[in-house]
Formats: sequence, C-alpha cells, structure tokens
Amino acid sequence: MHGGLADAQPGTPLLASPVFATGFHAGHPSYGYGRADNPTYRALESAIGALDGGECVVFGSGMAAISAVLGLASGKVVLPSDGYYLTRTLAADLPVTVVEVPTTGPWPSFEGVDLVLLETPSNPGLDVCDITALVSAAHTAGALVAVDNTTATPIGQRPLELGADIVVSSDSKALAGHSDVLLGHVTCRSVDLAARIRHTRTVHGGIPGPFETWLAHRGLATLDLRLARQAQNASALHSALRGHPLVSNLRWPGAAQDPSHTVASQQMRRFNGVFTFTLASRATAEKFIAASKLVTAATSFGGVHSTADRRAQWGDPVPEGFLRFSAGCEDTDDLVADVLSALATFNADE
Repeated sequence: MHGGLADAQPGTPLLASPVFATGFHAGHPSYGYGRADNPTYRALESAIGALDGGECVVFGSGMAAISAVLGLASGKVVLPSDGYYLTRTLAADLPVTVVEVPTTGPWPSFEGVDLVLLETPSNPGLDVCDITALVSAAHTAGALVAVDNTTATPIGQRPLELGADIVVSSDSKALAGHSDVLLGHVTCRSVDLAARIRHTRTVHGGIPGPFETWLAHRGLATLDLRLARQAQNASALHSALRGHPLVSNLRWPGAAQDPSHTVASQQMRRFNGVFTFTLASRATAEKFIAASKLVTAATSFGGVHSTADRRAQWGDPVPEGFLRFSAGCEDTDDLVADVLSALATFNADE
C-alpha cells in the first residue's frame, strides 16, 4: 500500500501527481528524455518490484512486456499451448523455434532451450504447473524461466521466490483493477537482466503513459482488499454453481475439489476471483450474460465489476459455451442471487 511512495512531507499529496515531461533539465543521472525514464514510472516500479521481489520495468501493455521477454531468446522457446493465445501468435512470428506444451505437461527436456515461459494459473483454463520443479529442470539445462503471473497477481503468487528468473504480467487486469488502464510489467531477479529489459523498452518504445502509470499506482493501494472480496465472491459462486444442472466443467483453483488445488495451494499465497464453467452452447452463454443484471460481457478480467467472457470467440480451444468469469467486488449475496436468477431463465436442455 505504501510501496513507491516518497517520504511524507507536510503539504504534499499522499500520491505524487504524474510527471508529464518529454525532456528534463540536463544533469540528472536518470531523467533526461521521457521515453527512457520518468519519475512516475520509477515510483510504480518500486512498488511492484517490492511485491514481486525483484527489479521491475513497466510497459505500455502486457503484450509489450511479453514481447520484451520473448526477445531474450534467440534459439528455442518453450511456452504453454493453453495459455494466453496472443503469446503463441507473437512467438510464431519471431525467428525462434517454438515448442508448445500443456500447462499440466508432460514437459519435454529443456536441453538447448533459451527460455521457458510458464503461465500458472493458465488463462483461460486455470490449470497449474509446479513452478519450483520446472525451474529446477530448466536451470539444470541452462534455460531462463519466466512466469506469466497475470492471473495470480504479485500478492497471490511470487514466482521469483520459487526460483524463476522473470515475472511478466498484464497489469491492465487485477493489479490496476479498475478496467481503465492498459499496462504491463516485467520483474527480474537479476539487475543485469532487468537492464536488458529496460533497454528493450527504450529502443522499441513500449513505454506506458505517465497518467496510466499513475492510475495503476493508485489502484495498487486497494489490490489486497479487492482480491479478498473477489475471492470471497468466486468461492460463493463456485459453491452455488457446483452441481447446477446447467453448469459443467466448473473450475476454480481455490476450491479443494479442483484438480489444480493441490499444487496451487503449495505455491500460491492466496486465490482470486477468476473461475470458469461451461454452458450448453454459445447461445446459452450469451443469453446467460444478457439475463444477468450484474455481469457484463467483457474480455478483460480482474476489475471491480463482475465480467464474463466467452473465450471461444477469440480462438481459444474451448467449447462454445465456455465462460471465463471474473468475480468483481459486488455484494456477495447480491452477486450469487443475480447469477442464479440468470440461470433460472433457462431449461436444463438449453
């Protein structure tokens, strides 16, 4: 909550205003030209770096961040076949050999691999892999390990503590948390590796806007509170939907019955509000969202408002009625009642 804030001074704001500057007066060791660095970037980087446990570099989007990470590889990259689909699209366009593996494995030998990218819990399927075990195998083979921590967030999981070299995240989701920012970050265990990532940001221009950076820093103060309510709502909805005749393939790693729970509970510090389930068809999924008064159709997740996304429309290999549900911060009883009411408008065979 206090990460990245300057020491308190009477008469100054609790969170300093964003710095809008292209150029700075010469002579400062860090701030010369706005694309390379900015005090507003550094404040947020300090806060996120403290949560992740490393050196943070913020980017203009999650894809800009993942692009910088993939750029570290020149030969072979191993990445999840069931993770965020645009990561696979991006990797396919790069001059590297790509090996795709399901999050739950089996994982291949990492001999000759430059970079292993994990995404756990995976998006959208919420499968989980053992970070510590895979880091050990990858490091033995000389490969770097990066973990896409978007779904878990820095206070839900700390991959650097589990041995990973790099954490990457889309902070447009839960970290900023209000569905009003595009942002991403990379945090590295090694200061030298972080310097390479920062150089990539400067040269390729994947910088965030100062105002967006400031908004994310503001939102970070409530991350703990938001995740607590979102997890509470996800737990209540999971309990309400479990065994429901219209619902199949209900998944939430926070539930003891979930196939991911055992590994997730060993490496995650807390769970969040993202869960998934499948309805009978595309039409049923769309009618369910339309019938709800509190759930909005949206492709992002992690915000304060509950959303549902039919992931097949984006090309994910999931059933047409598959929904990724992001529980927001609404009153728990109100949200459960709304979801059940929306489902009650259907017959079991729809």
